[in-house]
Amino acid sequence: MQKPQDHAYPTHWEADVVLRDGGTARIRPITPDDAERLVSFYEQVSDESKYYRFFAPYPRLSDRDVHRFTHHDYVDRVGLAATVGGEFIATVRYDRINDQGLPAKDPEDDQAEVAFLVQDAHQGRGVASALLEHIAAVARERGIRRFAAEVLPANSKMIKVFTDAGYTQKRTFEDGVVRLEFDLEPTEQSMAVMRGREQRAEARSVQRLLTPRSVAVIGTGRATGGVGRTALRSLLESGFTGRVHAVNHAFPDGMQRLDPEGVPAVRALREIPDPVDLAVVAVPADRVPDVVRDCGEHGVQGVLILSSGYAEAGPDGRERQRALLGQARSYGMRLIGPNAFGLINTAPGVRLNASLAPRMPGAGHIGLFTQSGAIGIALLSGLHARGPGDGGIAGISAFVSAGNRADVSGNDLLQYWYEDPDTDVVILYLESIGNPRKFARLARRTAAVKPVVVAKGARHNGTAPPGHAVPTVRVPDSTVAALMRQAGVIRVDTVTELIDAGLLLGSQPLPAGSRIAILGNSESLALLAYDACLTERLRPQRPHVLSSAATPDDFRVALDEALAGDGCDAVVVTAIPWVGEGSAVSPGGGEGAALASALRSAAEAHPEKPVTVVHLAMNELAETLAAPAPEQTEAVGPDARTARPETPAQAPAPPSPESPPPPRHPSYPARPVIPPGPPPTLLAPPARARDTELTAPPPRRTAPLRIPAYPAAERAVRALAEAVRYAAWRREAADPSRVPEYDDIQEAAAGADIERLLDRLTHDVPTGRSVPVPPEDAEALLARYGIHTRPVLPAPDPDTAVRAAARLGYPVALKTTAPHLRHRADLGGVRLDLAGERELRRTYAELTDFLGSPEELRPVVQSMVPRGVDTVIRAAIDPAAGAVLSFGLAGAPSQLLGDIAHRLIPATDREVAEQIRSIRAAPLLFGWRGSQPVDTAALAELLLRVSRLVDDHPEVVGVDLEPVVVAAHGLSVLGASVRLARPPATTDLGPRRLPVY
Repeated sequence: MQKPQDHAYPTHWEADVVLRDGGTARIRPITPDDAERLVSFYEQVSDESKYYRFFAPYPRLSDRDVHRFTHHDYVDRVGLAATVGGEFIATVRYDRINDQGLPAKDPEDDQAEVAFLVQDAHQGRGVASALLEHIAAVARERGIRRFAAEVLPANSKMIKVFTDAGYTQKRTFEDGVVRLEFDLEPTEQSMAVMRGREQRAEARSVQRLLTPRSVAVIGTGRATGGVGRTALRSLLESGFTGRVHAVNHAFPDGMQRLDPEGVPAVRALREIPDPVDLAVVAVPADRVPDVVRDCGEHGVQGVLILSSGYAEAGPDGRERQRALLGQARSYGMRLIGPNAFGLINTAPGVRLNASLAPRMPGAGHIGLFTQSGAIGIALLSGLHARGPGDGGIAGISAFVSAGNRADVSGNDLLQYWYEDPDTDVVILYLESIGNPRKFARLARRTAAVKPVVVAKGARHNGTAPPGHAVPTVRVPDSTVAALMRQAGVIRVDTVTELIDAGLLLGSQPLPAGSRIAILGNSESLALLAYDACLTERLRPQRPHVLSSAATPDDFRVALDEALAGDGCDAVVVTAIPWVGEGSAVSPGGGEGAALASALRSAAEAHPEKPVTVVHLAMNELAETLAAPAPEQTEAVGPDARTARPETPAQAPAPPSPESPPPPRHPSYPARPVIPPGPPPTLLAPPARARDTELTAPPPRRTAPLRIPAYPAAERAVRALAEAVRYAAWRREAADPSRVPEYDDIQEAAAGADIERLLDRLTHDVPTGRSVPVPPEDAEALLARYGIHTRPVLPAPDPDTAVRAAARLGYPVALKTTAPHLRHRADLGGVRLDLAGERELRRTYAELTDFLGSPEELRPVVQSMVPRGVDTVIRAAIDPAAGAVLSFGLAGAPSQLLGDIAHRLIPATDREVAEQIRSIRAAPLLFGWRGSQPVDTAALAELLLRVSRLVDDHPEVVGVDLEPVVVAAHGLSVLGASVRLARPPATTDLGPRRLPVY
């Protein structure tokens, strides 16, 4: 019944997983070499657990048992083990059975009996839940669709593992045994359960790294200076609340204390009598494996590798890095680095600075992750300059610089910051994205709760840092940026913009719209702010220019009036040093502090609207605005995180449609005109939710006690514009759009067609290589999803062309299908509106005379369709972005100008409507210059059907519809191609696992 190749050891089933307590375990198939491990594991299981497993006293395994439990065919009998330190901590196995519960003989039997055994010391860590995810994925791969399990009623923990998994199940009770049967097809509930467990486990693993009770710095030099000694000094000077140990094998015998730091000193980690939670490693790369082994044997929870000489050093270093990662995970440890800069946690109960940063940053609400140590230094320095000290506008909650990010990555930090109450805004500097699909999913979920600001380095092909193993990027950076914005990520270009946007989003409420009031005591500076607003497609009001002698109280009154009005959603204040007689503050005598107090007073009276300040030569103003309000001084410092009042996190409601437009002064230009045309109405059947993870977010504190100030109008407005766009995305995310269901989609039949095609087309094709689907099969597959193409008939000679035209009916089109002429009407390869036989024969002769023989041109005949706009629709699997749906106008707009819009799959109805309108040539679809608008509703439905096809069937790796002629009523697909490939063994939709870079 088994295929010979199915007996081979399935290496793709191996996986590292994070458990409920934040530790890691390795899941792998059991082999005959595991006999001794199995016996040792069983001896450490309690009699009660053995009774629950075998329904009778079973003190030891017989030789026959050991052989049976370690010899599998990896098809009908499969066993998986969870290991830590190379030893078993849990096992699971399934045996294929028939409907009578007997061993299966028929290859069509699709049911299996499953059983678990977890070592008592590891129960409660979520090991069984992780094993269930993986054994279920293995079973689906081997054609098993249902699991059955018999459990004693007293074994409530195991019953809970099954019932909490989210699968569709049936439960019965007979002969004193609970029998559970459940389908293995993933459901929305099972996926939500799996991702919820993944989030909690990975967040807990990061929390353990950030909140150690004891830290050992391994490689602390005897002399001052050096990486290890610098890390030790950082720890001590930060006020770390836990225990610190210095470790160096070169310390003299009998040395117990390192001076002048006064910390305990040991030659080896095993000499420390107490547990160590975090090890900071600063030894040469060739000594790191011994250090990691000592950490694992001592029970260290996480290691921070500052050492270099790994993947950034070339192929040999890459192999050292992979070996290092495998070694750390084998002991259940998470790893930051190698070549890392460090990590920081400013929480008052921790005060951890395990980094090479020269100073401890102020405590605040910004979560900061970088892959580059140099950029990490720049960000920390930039934030310190904008608001030093605890409770300031630029304070951070946590900082991680992961270097080569062999293990802990930005995805892990997104999991942690998603529900961290001390982080209000997330800032990421990324040079590579190891798991793009997971990043997009996590970023979308986190952005629904708090802003995620990203700057992407190494944006062009071939420029990824050598220390990062990443997929090859096929799409341009502009496409990656568009896809990030679809996920709610605020994408910026520079480190300065990271800080600018982060400060505004972390200190101000989200604006309800794009109407911007501008006020200040300099008309020139106000005009610069006005122009910047227009550039960012905001809606600025006529600036309110105060006199150059305006006092702080004049500013307060003007700001209060602007915030109180219904015509603005945010205010930009511009300020230069003022000159005047009788002022409350003399020039140069604390004017910045006085103005800051006045602005803060007005802003606090209207906490629902953001305020930002542009200043010239008024550094005191910026410094005072960045610091906590004077009346908050008692509450700042380490406990400042709870000093701010809480407000609902959802983005404010947009302005009422009845609100009058802001007045426009004749001397100021009108705002830019948006291309006209109503959004397409999508007439679709009942829909399914796209993302059940976008639930109501927890509260986010946004009281404007501190106001961001910028030395340039363009920077302030750009940050404000990002907030406006993000707020609009949040409002839409709060009302999720849908992935429509269509009654005529034949998903199961399409799946069967795809399987048959793959069996027929890929028998001689290397694994992972895609294959083109023959045209007739592609048309049939697309038809399963309601995508119908116009028939095309071959015309190898004039007589055949005439017969084809007679069959289709005149008028017809004559086209070449040679690759170099396909879709090239400009080269004469497409002739339209041929009304009769004579014209067809003449055109055929011209085509072959000028362009080549029929064998070269491969001409075809197709019936004409109603006139309209030629468009192109594509869907493809990109290794750097996942499944991407693309749309543009056919010909020069997309091919020459790159005017193509992209969305992640599955696309929703609202996203597709936005995609159609987002291309620069969109006015051609909506009646540009008096032309008739085309049927954008039909176009949106076609895009959604293509999205559904690729989302439902990961084997479909490419769909190309070109041209799609969109007429006033309906559309016609004139050309279509499909590519298939065996899906990868693991995807983001599979069981949770840690990546290997």
